[in-house]
Amino acid sequence: MIDREFWKNKRVFLTGHTGFKGSWLSLWLVSLGAKVTGYARTPETTPNLYELCHLDEMVHSNIGDVRDYERLRAALFAADPEIVIHMAAQPLVKHSYQFPVETYQTNVMGTVHLLESVRSAVQNGKTIKAVVNVTTDKCYDNKNWVWGYREQDVLGGFDPYSNSKACSELVTASYRNSFFHPHQYDVHGVALASARAGNVIGGGDWAQHRLIPDCVRALLNKDVIKLRNPQSIRPWQHVLEPLSGYLLLAQQLYETGPQFAQAWNFGPDDIDAKHVEWVVEQMCALWGDGAAYEIDHTPHLHEDHYLKLDNSKAKMELGWHPRWNIRQRIEKVVEWTFAYKEQQDIRAVCFKQLEEFNSPTA
Repeated sequence: MIDREFWKNKRVFLTGHTGFKGSWLSLWLVSLGAKVTGYARTPETTPNLYELCHLDEMVHSNIGDVRDYERLRAALFAADPEIVIHMAAQPLVKHSYQFPVETYQTNVMGTVHLLESVRSAVQNGKTIKAVVNVTTDKCYDNKNWVWGYREQDVLGGFDPYSNSKACSELVTASYRNSFFHPHQYDVHGVALASARAGNVIGGGDWAQHRLIPDCVRALLNKDVIKLRNPQSIRPWQHVLEPLSGYLLLAQQLYETGPQFAQAWNFGPDDIDAKHVEWVVEQMCALWGDGAAYEIDHTPHLHEDHYLKLDNSKAKMELGWHPRWNIRQRIEKVVEWTFAYKEQQDIRAVCFKQLEEFNSPTA
């Protein structure tokens, strides 16, 4: 469970707060009483969760690009945070094939700029105790084997997106070793960790070329869903599950320090790693109203067939665990989308799902 008392009045600097995951995390932090300063580009899609929830009324928002070091540094200095969570990224595989330079600039140099801003802030007397860099499950050198990747497995990544996130992990490790070494914690006071998760689903994701948003658009338009890789297996998890891991990790970094300054996997249990077609079948059944799908047999860019994470370390050392099963996760997406379709108060819908997720009986 997330410790509400810990987060009350904590100053949090969150990059990527206008994105899908960043908006959900902003809502959660605000509900916990944290003082959130966000730094991100304007939302990439219309509609988007950030605007639907009127998050500009709830967080101090800086619109900027992580590739702009001076602007990022100035925003972080002004926020004077105790905790930094870095989520700003170019997050799409297909986009990375089209725009590899942008992808590397954002995902690699963006990480460098964020960590260098933290280093500069500490050198100038500011106290930043916990930094979490969020990457992806795709940062591993994927062999398409049947067991989950562990944190010590080899990094890699076939496509520019996946590879850039592996580079971001290497940057994080280098900054930890060079500037925020656990053995020198008494000097710098910074505990730096990375968090790996992927294939998150949830209401409010409108990104292009992602399975669930593509399904949602088709369902709302009463179109047939088209599947590119129906037998690809992914570790599907609701967005609130990895976010709960990031919050638990940040608290441990803040309170305990270098003991938790490592890489961490946040993924579902093996039983919930399902292939794409199974997930879409469940969505269509829950949606009803003649929802249907078909296989798209046209050639596509490379995507890994099989990928899952070993979450053992997070379970044993952080006390984190998945709270919803795969069917519940899909139900929450459909529930949210029906609410959107019916023009309900989306902020209230999100807070309701947060409350349900945090319920002891979830």
